[in-house]
Amino acid sequence: MIVIDDKLISDDVARLRFACDLSCCHGACCVEGDAGAPLEMDEISLLEDHIEEIKPFMAEEGIRIIEEQGVFDYDSKGDFVTPLVHGRECAFVYMEGQVARCSIEKAYEEQRITFRKPVSCHLYPVRITHYKMYEAVNYHRWHICEKALIRGKAEGIFLWQFLREALIRKYGEAWYNELCRQIIR
Repeated sequence: MIVIDDKLISDDVARLRFACDLSCCHGACCVEGDAGAPLEMDEISLLEDHIEEIKPFMAEEGIRIIEEQGVFDYDSKGDFVTPLVHGRECAFVYMEGQVARCSIEKAYEEQRITFRKPVSCHLYPVRITHYKMYEAVNYHRWHICEKALIRGKAEGIFLWQFLREALIRKYGEAWYNELCRQIIR
C-alpha cells in the first residue's frame, strides 16, 4: 500500500499492467453495472451548464432521460451518479458502431465544452472511496476488463501509467510525481 497525503493507493494500482481495449470490451463499462458513473458536485453544475452542447451527441433515449430526470441520479448509497437508460447504460452513451462512447467527451473533443467527462469515468478502472479521514484509491476488478489486463501486459503498460492524465486531473501533477517516485524506488 502506498500513502500520499490522505490517499491510500492499493498495490494493484502500482503493480497491475492495464490498457483499455475497446475493440474487445466495446465500452462495456459505460453500459454494464447497477448504477451510473459517480459524479462530483461540481460536475453536476458543469453538466447542467453545458447540456445543450452535449445533447447533439447523445442518443434519443439518453436525451429523454435527461429531460425527464435531469443530469444526475442517486445510487443505492445516496451518492450522485449519471442517470441510466432502462436501468442499464449511462444516459450520456451513444453508439459508434459496436462501441459505447461518451457524448460528454465527444462534445469536449469537438471543442464545444471544456469539461472532458466525469473524473470517475476518466479514472476507470480505478474507483475512489471516500472515508472520513482518507480516500482509498483502488482498482475495480471486473470481468469486462480482462482483455485490458492482457493488453497492458503485452504492451508493458502499468495501470498508474495508463491513468497518468486522469490521476493528474484528480490529484495534481506533484501528487502523481510522488506516486511515480514511490512506485519506482
